[in-house]
Order: sequence, then C-alpha cells, then structure tokens
Amino acid sequence: MSDYYETLGVARDASQDQIKKAYRKLARELHPDVAGPEAEDRFKDVSRAYEVLSHPDKRQQYDLGSDPSAPGGGQGGGFGFQDIFETFFGGGQQSGPIPRARRGQDALVRLDIDLAEATFGAKREIQVDTAVVCGTCSGSCCAPGTSPRTCEVCHGRGTVQRVARSFLGQVMTTQPCAACQGFGTVIPEPCVECAGEGRVRSRRTITVNVPAGVDTGTRIKLTAQGEVGPGGGSAGDLYVEIRERNHETFLRRGDDLHCTLQVPMTAAALGTVLEVDTLDGMQEVDLRPGTQPGQIITLKGLGVGHLHASGRGDLNVHVEIQVPTGLDEAQEELLRQLARARGEERPEPRLSAAHPGVFSRLRDKFSGR
Repeated sequence: MSDYYETLGVARDASQDQIKKAYRKLARELHPDVAGPEAEDRFKDVSRAYEVLSHPDKRQQYDLGSDPSAPGGGQGGGFGFQDIFETFFGGGQQSGPIPRARRGQDALVRLDIDLAEATFGAKREIQVDTAVVCGTCSGSCCAPGTSPRTCEVCHGRGTVQRVARSFLGQVMTTQPCAACQGFGTVIPEPCVECAGEGRVRSRRTITVNVPAGVDTGTRIKLTAQGEVGPGGGSAGDLYVEIRERNHETFLRRGDDLHCTLQVPMTAAALGTVLEVDTLDGMQEVDLRPGTQPGQIITLKGLGVGHLHASGRGDLNVHVEIQVPTGLDEAQEELLRQLARARGEERPEPRLSAAHPGVFSRLRDKFSGR
C-alpha cells in the first residue's frame, strides 16, 4: 500500500489545511500541462493521495491499514451490533448516491450606520469575504478537461451491501460506500485552484438597501448572497446585522427622538420663536410665554421612519431654562424691580416630591425600573 503522507510530503498528524496546501503546490508543479506527459503518473499518485487524506473517513480507514481508493477498499467482513441495529431500525439507510453539490452556509456581517441613515434609509456597499464558485472548474471540482468517474466499488449507487452471519442468522446491510463517500463518483484529478471543493474564498462587494426604521440588532436578509456550497452548490443567505451609532444631539427611543433646548429665562417668560437644526434641516420651535423647565414641545413626524409601516415618529424637544449669572448692577436692579412688582422679594418656599430628569425617567422606563 502506498504511503500517501509521503506522497504529499506531509506528516501523519498534518491538519486538513496542511494537506490541502501540499496538494495544491504539488498539483501545480506536476500537472501534465506544466511538467509534461512524463509527470502524469506522479500527478495521478498525488491526486489519489489527496482524494483519500482530504476526507476524514477515508483517512481514518487508511490510518487503520485499509486503502479506500483500491477496489473493494474499506470493506471488511466483520459484523457488529451497530450493523444489526441499522438493519432492523433503518439507521444509515441511503437511497441512491449523495449529491456532491450541497447548499452553502448562511453568513452574518455587521454594518454600522448613523442616525440619519436609520431615519431615512440608505444604500450602502459592504465587502464580504465568502466562498464563491471556482472560476477554473465552475464548481465541478475536477481539473479542466476531466470529469468525475463512476465509483468502481459501488458502481455509482453510492451504497454497498454486506452479507454476514450473526446470532440472528444471515443479514444484509446497506451502507454508504467508503470509496466515494456515498457520492457514487470519484474525482481522479481534482481541480488545482479549489483543491477539488468546487469553490474558493473571495472578497465581494454587495449593495445593501437599508430601510428606514432599522435599529441596533435589526437583521437584513439577502437571499442567496451567503457562501456557495461544496461542489458548486447553491449559496446560503447573508444576514446583515445593524448597529446604530449614538448621535451627539438626539437620543432615540423607539421611533421617537429626544433632545434638549436651552433657552434664556427671559425667552421662556416672554415667549419667542426659535429655529433649531434637526435631521430635516432648520425647524421653528414656538416657545409660548411662561414656558416651564422640563416642558416638552413635540414636533410631529420629525422622528425615525417606521420600519414596517408608513410615517415617522416624533421629535420631542425638552426645554431647559438657563438662569442668568454674572449680572452687573443695572441688570440686578432690573430683576429686583421685577421681583418687587411680582411680590417675590421674599418668596415663600414650597417643598414637593423630587422629580428625576427627563432622560433619567426615560432610562428607568426602558430598563424596567
């Protein structure tokens, strides 16, 4: 029996990645198109060694002294309890060969967006490292000009039958063919580019349509944009998970936005119209005479867009009144005159229950306190 580890030039405890790298290096050097016809036999030996060592089951059989690539390889005459169990309870039954092409795995990437993109929606381009169909073999797993060969052990059925004697008498079991791993075919000359997998790793640029109303944790599904499966199988799905960056001015709660508007005491007492910069540009805020600290002025429809419905949330402006400091003598005298006119030179103190700030109340509400 040939020493497949020596053929590939790897240690017996080599990892699958090391085996794959060794095969690709040798296959490039020994391919008949490169090294000439005289290297054909050596190229076939390398391909046969890789065919066995690249499959964990075949490699295990080989390490135990059986050559799965040889006709009848891996088929022993023993019969154990597992065989009996599978015979009477259907374990391990398989109808026909297994398709070599299988669906790829789903993939997950994260995308950071700002508040404006979450509010109005956006179109973003992301780069994804994923598995794509091999351009050299187009997913066939075979070197150009070659094709899969019908397995000589199972004759394309993907399964083999064994008859053995047990304490129950003569029984027959059907098991996946160890020589072809149940595919019904073997690949005599795997593609050098993809090492017989039918796919390679590549970086792609994908356009993502971010709908209005997304929030941190929202996942956008891109069908069939995930990894291509082994054997050039169909691609899985790609999920884009949103992470929204904090805004320096606006605090988001659901689809509503909150901000603080600082106004002078005189403006709150007399009333005025102020312009504030919002996500929709400059907007007027009508400050009514006698506006109190903590009062909320709601600007309808200037919040975040609803994810699953039309319309938008609101922008809630929390008024914070600034008490003047650093007054000169004339300004102090004017305030004293106002206090005398309102009878507030010696105001009577009134105690009431403490009220936390608006953002503390919001935080407590959403944290379940």
